[in-house]
Amino acid sequence: MTNRPIIAISTGDPSGIGPEISVKALKHKEIYDICRPFLIGDGAVFSDGSGSTPAFHPADRVEAMEFHPGIPDLLDLNLLDRRPPVGVVNEKSGNAAFQYVKRAIELAMDGQADATVTAPISKEAINLAGHKFAGHTEIYAHYTNTKDYAMLLAYGHFRVIHVSTHVPLRDACDLVKKDRVFQVIKMADEACKRLGIPNPRIAVAGLNPHAGENGMFGREETDEILPAVREAKQAGIHADGPIPADTVFSRLNGKMYDICVCMYHDQGHIPTKLLGFQWNETNRKWRSVSGVNITVGLPIIRVSVDHGTAFDIAGKGIASEESMVNAISCAAQFAKK
Repeated sequence: MTNRPIIAISTGDPSGIGPEISVKALKHKEIYDICRPFLIGDGAVFSDGSGSTPAFHPADRVEAMEFHPGIPDLLDLNLLDRRPPVGVVNEKSGNAAFQYVKRAIELAMDGQADATVTAPISKEAINLAGHKFAGHTEIYAHYTNTKDYAMLLAYGHFRVIHVSTHVPLRDACDLVKKDRVFQVIKMADEACKRLGIPNPRIAVAGLNPHAGENGMFGREETDEILPAVREAKQAGIHADGPIPADTVFSRLNGKMYDICVCMYHDQGHIPTKLLGFQWNETNRKWRSVSGVNITVGLPIIRVSVDHGTAFDIAGKGIASEESMVNAISCAAQFAKK
């Protein structure tokens, strides 16, 4: 067991599906074959969706954990004596979710966890509780004192990484600068190598229609993106672009590239979630909610599910743990390398 990485899982907003999918994920015995996972949360809020409270092994420190499949280890922060209202944004859940994340970061920074995995939080709820962050990525950057970082989404072989994320679209265009684009290309190259791809092929998306059409529809490609791609090539990185965004994802999905550098949040999120989130109209359920979110550039490993709190189905026992299983597996793979 000792060669299997220890994974700290912050269980997300107690009013959402985070506690449910965290418990469900640790019912998969194969998870324990690749790592030693434990949960950070409040015992009072947990349910696997069956209406009963699952059995836990409580532990006040990592050294006391047993890592037995079927009996999740729980680091209980005792912030809540009962579950807050399910399916709604509220201050108590926001504060608890924030504290779970903060403790996971602390344990990883102290070397007590080899990687961290995060269940979904409500950005509105954590801000309502007084924690002024745009999301997980920014919390991790703050508490690890990291300046240069990026968000990477992955669904199987389909990977995207972002120049900007949680900013207004009007501001995102102004953030497409040569130095930042080059920096993200480098992080994409390093991340793919950590995922076992020795010579990553990196596509760099354009910002404007037709990648600017040689300046007709915008100058960002000519003045900022292309110089960054040239610098990356000079550094020995296999980068191509700028490639028009309306064709680059078909190339990525066709395995012409290993990852795509995207210029803003939705440019990367939409195609990834189109592939990973699949609705079954016949039985009116999600057939698949898959994919992971990785923060690159940090001194610690952070992988997350690629979906939100799903307040609309919280407490109903129907949430899929697929993305959480993917995230734990990805974190274990990163940690081993």
